[in-house]
Amino acid sequence: MANIKVDGQEIEVPDHYTLMQACEEAGAEVPRFCYHERLSVAGNCRMCLVEVKGGPPKPAASCAMSVRDLRPGPNGEAPEVFTNTPMVKKAREGVMEFLLINHPLDCPICDQAGECDLQDQAMAYGVDSSRYQENKRAVEDKYIGPLVKTIMTRCIHCTRCVRFTTEVAGISELGLIGRGEDAEITTYLEQAMTSELQGNVIDLCPVGALTSKPYEFTARPWELNKTESIDVMDAVGSNIRVDSRGREVMRIMPRINEAVNEEWISDKTRFIWDGLKSQRLDKPYVKKSKKLQAASWNDAFAAVSRAVKKTSADKIGAIAGDLAGVEEMFALKGIMEQLGVNNLDCRPAGSALEPSKGRASYILNAGIAGIEDADAILIVGSNPRKEAAIVNARIRKAWRASGVPIAVVGDQDDLKFDYEYLGKGVESLAAVAAGDVEFAKTLANAERPMIIVGEGALTGTAGKDVLALASSIAKGSGALSADWNGFAVLHNAAARVGGLDVGFVPAKGGLDRAGMDKAAAGGDLDVVFLLGADDIDMEAYKDAFVVYIGSHGDVGAHAADVILPGVTYTEKSATYVNTAGLVQQTTRAVFGPGDAKEDWAILRALSAHLGEALPYDNLNQLRGALYAQHPHFADIEAPAQEDAKAIEKLAKVPAKIKKAALSTPINDFYLTNPIARASAVMAECSQLAAGGVNEAAE
Repeated sequence: MANIKVDGQEIEVPDHYTLMQACEEAGAEVPRFCYHERLSVAGNCRMCLVEVKGGPPKPAASCAMSVRDLRPGPNGEAPEVFTNTPMVKKAREGVMEFLLINHPLDCPICDQAGECDLQDQAMAYGVDSSRYQENKRAVEDKYIGPLVKTIMTRCIHCTRCVRFTTEVAGISELGLIGRGEDAEITTYLEQAMTSELQGNVIDLCPVGALTSKPYEFTARPWELNKTESIDVMDAVGSNIRVDSRGREVMRIMPRINEAVNEEWISDKTRFIWDGLKSQRLDKPYVKKSKKLQAASWNDAFAAVSRAVKKTSADKIGAIAGDLAGVEEMFALKGIMEQLGVNNLDCRPAGSALEPSKGRASYILNAGIAGIEDADAILIVGSNPRKEAAIVNARIRKAWRASGVPIAVVGDQDDLKFDYEYLGKGVESLAAVAAGDVEFAKTLANAERPMIIVGEGALTGTAGKDVLALASSIAKGSGALSADWNGFAVLHNAAARVGGLDVGFVPAKGGLDRAGMDKAAAGGDLDVVFLLGADDIDMEAYKDAFVVYIGSHGDVGAHAADVILPGVTYTEKSATYVNTAGLVQQTTRAVFGPGDAKEDWAILRALSAHLGEALPYDNLNQLRGALYAQHPHFADIEAPAQEDAKAIEKLAKVPAKIKKAALSTPINDFYLTNPIARASAVMAECSQLAAGGVNEAAE
C-alpha cells in the first residue's frame, strides 16, 4: 500500500494503482476517452491529464502513470496529485480543442447523441469556441459487418475498439494504420468481423464512430423506457437493459454484473430484438379440417379438454422448450400431476442429467467468475464460443492473464485461445481418467482444476459414461475440495437448469424425451403439450394431438392442433437459473401482441377447463407455492453452493468406453431458438458466417 494526496486529501491505495484509480478512490473525477478498466492502457487521448507535485513541470497522463512512480517529498511527505488546478484546466481545454478540430457537426443526426462521452466532456471540460478555421478532415466509412455501422470521420483514435477485439474477443481484425492526419481505424481488407462479441464495440466507442446498424435512426435515448432484465439466448443469464418505446423493444444493452457477464453481451443477445416482433402468435388457433383457424380462448381450451378426456394419462406427455421460465414449467408440471401424467421432460433426448443425482451434477459449480481462478481447464464435448460466448471470453481472459493450461476433448474448433487437443471421442476422455495422457498430470498437479462438460457430451448413448468419467477426473485431480468445486456443466439453454431444479423430468414409470419421441412415432402418445418446444422432430408427433404454448410461429406451432399464444422474455416477469445455478428474474418491459398472455396464466386458465384449477390466481401466489416446494428459488442472485458429494458418488459409477464423438449440439450460433430464427439480423449474420453474403462490394 502507498500513501498519496489527491487535491489535499491523503488516502492509502495499493501501489500498483494508476493515478487515475487513486484519484477516483479519493472521489475526484478524471475525464477520459481511451482508458477502460477492462482493456490495456493506451494513453492515446490525453484527456486524463493531472498535475503532479514534485513531478515534471507539465501535466501527466493519469491513466499511464502508476502510484509507485511518484516520489515522496524531501521529508518523506506523501506525493501530491491535483485534478483541478489552472494548469490541469488549461491542458484539458487544449486537448478537447484538438479532439474537436476534425470532428463533424453531426450531433443532430448522430445515434450516439444524448449518451455521448464527447458531448458530455466537451460541455464539462471544453471551451465555447475554436481557434482553428481550416477545413475538416474526412475519412471514408468502413464496412465491418451487418451489426456495426461506421462513421469514421467522427473517430478520435482512442483505439478502444481495437483493444477490445484483440484482447477480449480474440480477433485481430481491427487496427490503426497511418500516422498523424492519415491515421484511421480499419479492418485492413474491408471484411465483416467474425466475433460473436463484436457488438460491444458500440458501447465502448466514446463518440459516434461505431453505432448499431440495425438501430440506426430509430430512436433517441430520452424517448426510451429502460427496464433491467435477464437474457435468455443462452444459459449464461447475462444481465441486460431492455429499451422500449410504447409496445416495441427498440434495443438491448448490457448491464454490469461481475459474477456473470462483466459488462459484455453476445451479439445474439444484443441484436435479437427485431425477432421479438416478427412471426408472432397473437391469438389462439384450433386446427379444423387440417387447417389452423383463429379461435377464442374458450374454444381453444375446450378443444384441449376434449382431446385430454378422450385418452388416458399414460398417453399424454409434456415437453418444455429452451426459453421456458420456471413459473410456467412449475404450472405445467402441476397440471400433469393433477392428470396423473408421468411423461414430461425439459432435457434433450437421451440426456444423462437428472435432479436425483444432486444439483452439483448439472451446474457450473465454481461460477462463471470462478473460471478466472482455475489453474487447469479441461473442456469436454463443448464449443463454448458457440454455446456461451461470454463464458468463452472468460476462459480467454484467464488464459491471457495467467497462461492457464487448457485441453479439449471433442470438436477441434477455433476457440480464440491456445489449447491441447486430446481427441474427439469418449476413449480420449477415458485416457485422461486413466492418467494415460500428459494433461492428466497437469490436472493432478493443479490446485484448482476445472472440468467443463458441454451438454452435448452428456446427451446420447454415451452421456452417462461421459458424466461418470468427468466426475472421476474431477475427483482424481483434486477438483472437489472443501473450498473448490471444479466440476462444471455448461448448458446451452436458459430453461435447462430451472427445469431440472423444479423437477420437470419423468416421474416414476414415465417416459423421457426420447421415450416420448418413440411412443409418439408408434402411435402410443395421443396428446403432447409443447411449452415453447421447437427444437424437436415434429414428424414423430404427426399422429398426436399437439398443444403448443409459445410466442412464435416456429416448428412447434406449424405442427400444432391447438396454439395458445404466449409471450417472450421481455413481456413477462419470469425466473431463470443460469448454468452456474444463479437464480435471476426477468422484468416485463412491454406487453405482448394481441391476445397473447403470460404462459403461467394460460396454464392456470387451462387447468380449470381440465377439471381442477391450479391453487393460485396470480404470479405472487404461484411464486409462493414454488418457493414452498423449492426454497432456493427465493434466493435471487445468491451464488450456488452445492455439496460435491453428489459428484464423488457419480465418480464411483463404472463407465463403458464406447466409440462416440463428443460434439457441440449447436451448429449455427445465430439461429438457436424461435426468436433468433424470426430475426432478419440474425439470418443475415448466419448467412455471412456460412460465407453466403458479402456486403462490402455493395
